Amino acid sequence: MNSVAGGGSFLSFPALVLAGIPAIPANATNNAAMWVGTIGGARGYWSDVKPHKRMLYSVLAVSALGALIGAILLLLTPAAAFDRAIPWLLLFATCVFAASPLLVKPHGGDPEHQGWQLVVQFLVSVYGGYFGAGMGILMLAVLAFSGLPTFNATNGMKNVLSVAINGMALIPFLIARIVDWHFALPMAVTALLGGYFGAKFFRRIPQPVARAIVIAIGVTMTLLFFARGHHG
Repeated sequence: MNSVAGGGSFLSFPALVLAGIPAIPANATNNAAMWVGTIGGARGYWSDVKPHKRMLYSVLAVSALGALIGAILLLLTPAAAFDRAIPWLLLFATCVFAASPLLVKPHGGDPEHQGWQLVVQFLVSVYGGYFGAGMGILMLAVLAFSGLPTFNATNGMKNVLSVAINGMALIPFLIARIVDWHFALPMAVTALLGGYFGAKFFRRIPQPVARAIVIAIGVTMTLLFFARGHHG
């Protein structure tokens, strides 16, 4: 899902919470596993990204800094407050994903990052370090204004930035020792395989079909967590 349309955390994060892992460690564990998956996705799209790799340097720096700040903010958030925030974060991410066609503009011009894009990318990276679900969709919206020639190039750039964001956020989580490796390791292996082969072989899936699946999952998980919070 992440390599084709984004939104994989709509499944993986709720699965960890429903398996009984507290929300903040579940988020950190999901980040660790998804980081490995983004490496696979980035590798699968590298041929599309390579011609534009000079664009990456400045945006990678702001992405890494934002992710570090977001991860630290998560560790400072009381567990009960984060539990209450989960359905709202999922709702926000689902709405952004559903509205993303309205947020992007057609590709054109020479590929470049504008100053405002670096600012927005920093804020997106803070969100990515803090929670992450829907982060890829936000990045696709920002990157759409960079003038990259194809969607595959834009999606590949998003995957490379996700490697930096999830990897930097993982550092505070490792220091705090809140990653549950019993779940993270098998998830990481399957995320790596899914990211790589998804990027390689499933880029031909019609985007409307892939988007509809992700939106349906996002809505279902949002409603599930609102109901869970209400009964809790």
